[in-house]
Amino acid sequence: MPMRLKTKHLWGKSPEMKTAYDAVIIGGGLHGLATAYFLSRHHGMKDIAVIEKRYIGFGGAGRNTAIVRANQRTQENLPLYQEALDLWPILTQELNFNLMFYNCGNLNLAHSEAAIKAMRTNVASAQFHGIDIRLVDRKECKELVPALDISDRPRYPICGGMYHPAGGILRHDAVVWGLAKGAAKHGADIFKGTEATGIDVKNGRVTAVETSHGKIRTPRVLNAAGGYSADISYRLLGIKLPISVLTIQAMVTQPLKPLLHHVISSGAYHVYANQTLKGEIATGAHMDPWPNYTTQTTGHYIKHQAEALTEFLPCLKGIKFMRHWAGLADMTPDMAPIMDGNEPIEGYYMDCGWGYFGFKSCAATGKYMALFMATGEYPKILKPFTLKRFEQHRLMGETAALVQYSADN
Repeated sequence: MPMRLKTKHLWGKSPEMKTAYDAVIIGGGLHGLATAYFLSRHHGMKDIAVIEKRYIGFGGAGRNTAIVRANQRTQENLPLYQEALDLWPILTQELNFNLMFYNCGNLNLAHSEAAIKAMRTNVASAQFHGIDIRLVDRKECKELVPALDISDRPRYPICGGMYHPAGGILRHDAVVWGLAKGAAKHGADIFKGTEATGIDVKNGRVTAVETSHGKIRTPRVLNAAGGYSADISYRLLGIKLPISVLTIQAMVTQPLKPLLHHVISSGAYHVYANQTLKGEIATGAHMDPWPNYTTQTTGHYIKHQAEALTEFLPCLKGIKFMRHWAGLADMTPDMAPIMDGNEPIEGYYMDCGWGYFGFKSCAATGKYMALFMATGEYPKILKPFTLKRFEQHRLMGETAALVQYSADN
């Protein structure tokens, strides 16, 4: 008979589900686990249940390329992403877990004067918040990434770029496991294979969560289910969220000797790339243009990535792609998230609509959503991301800035 190996979760034994918790978090991804960690460690809330339909890190948490940066466009976004960036070294120490943060910096390439103009706006906004970022000419782009082709040969020649030294990459699975271990250590119960099937409301307040393993009484519920958050909100509470779910794809090459010492991205080619600690070139950016819940990959995307990357990184010609996968991006009309709570139902909180920015922000978002849930007071840094902004025509500027200023994005 084949030998059966005993396995143990990094976050300890599977707990028995209690009949009541102080808070229930739907979604065992980065945002749900980060919120559970901050609630339990920093706010002393010990009775927390994290329920996940599949397994920890199944969704976007396990399907991204783990790039972190704080070079967004709007005044509302920048402080949140900068704080998230600052938290990674702190969390590594607090969790006593190697999150494999590699502070390699980010280089955004510009291929036109319009793109340079847009980057000037980005740089000015970021520097106003004290973020380390600057414009670079194409000669410095070459110095930062010697493999770049800065000649006039590519279809979109490189004119310059925007360099953000503080950015970098992490290991997505290390972050998931580290946060799960930290949350469990401080009292959170984590349940995989447990689906939220209903949310009970009485007199405008949350009273319980129905799950596939029984009912849990609770006064607080956080919907942090990523690509599935809009479906959960509407199906369980009848609350429609302005979210479209799109498939986003990524892939990695065979391992190579070090050649990319920074994360690079190009709006003109619609591609980004970074070299992992294992030597693979991780690349992505393609998003299917129609709403869907599939995580299937497509052949034309492989062709696009190969053609785009070898335009400005000709040394990659002939390199093999080894793995190819897809995940779900929960996109709002203004490419900014929804972080709200207690309206229209008291005790119901939302952390969703992150699109492909969720990994970059999860540390800070978990910190402030935990503060919100523990105290009931809406943190100032989260207020611009209210659900009401859509009905009040106060959309954020991430998409608008992208369309207005950059001809090659």
